Amino acid sequence: MASGPVNSTQIREYGERGFVLARGMFDAEEIGLLRRAAKEDKALDDHSFGRRDGEGGQVRLSLWNHPGDSLYGMFARCESIVNSAEGLLEGEVYHYHSKMIMKDARVGGAWAWHQDYGYWYENGVLFPLLTSAFIAVDPATRENGCLQVIERSHRLGRINHVLTGDQAGADKERVEKALERLPLVYVEMDPGDVLFFDCNLLHRSDQNRSENPRWSMICCYNAARNDPWKESHHPRYTPLVKVPDSAIRDTGLRRFADAPSQNVAWLDPARDHSASSLSSET
Repeated sequence: MASGPVNSTQIREYGERGFVLARGMFDAEEIGLLRRAAKEDKALDDHSFGRRDGEGGQVRLSLWNHPGDSLYGMFARCESIVNSAEGLLEGEVYHYHSKMIMKDARVGGAWAWHQDYGYWYENGVLFPLLTSAFIAVDPATRENGCLQVIERSHRLGRINHVLTGDQAGADKERVEKALERLPLVYVEMDPGDVLFFDCNLLHRSDQNRSENPRWSMICCYNAARNDPWKESHHPRYTPLVKVPDSAIRDTGLRRFADAPSQNVAWLDPARDHSASSLSSET
């Protein structure tokens, strides 16, 4: 069973460092159901698209706005994740979007240094009151391109972003100066670990040149009081119905017994400019 939301000590750590790692938030059976569902899901694969990294590699991902009733939705709506997000953002949250990052063995591309708010700012989100829950589906190591973060970089505020390949990356000079003063952390994770990080935290990852895949699911949340002031490809405030953590196992076991459709409303990549354009959303 999932371990429950982050505690007050972890919330303080998040505020100080810009991130907190919740080890073993999901147990082996829960994360095993997610891994199997994702890697056997033809619809997820069919709706995946790539982002060139400017280094000769490509990141593959699928993205959706509303969590729904699929196994993916049970993770995004479960009390351990949502109550954690509400503790970190100090109030009600709603689901902003989720995505599956498919960093495959030997071919998975890099992500440039960036802040998520560097993209979401363009969507009419007035305040940086968003957080992401990065769920390790596979082991994440230095060898297969685990996430790297710059500790306390969320305190820098929003940094200008420019295109690097198909991705919008943070201003390189400011990133270099930040690295001279702030610690670089390689976030190595086991399956079932969850990393919560601030939308202004600078983060990146290397290409996966190893023999092992590094898939992850990222659920992003916006504070309800931070409802965007304009329409964009991600939703305005939409009430989020939480489910007990037990819904993950119940839904997963039922899925493999009955093999129903995942029923996910995939986001058309032609409409998602978050990681590839700084102007087309305005």
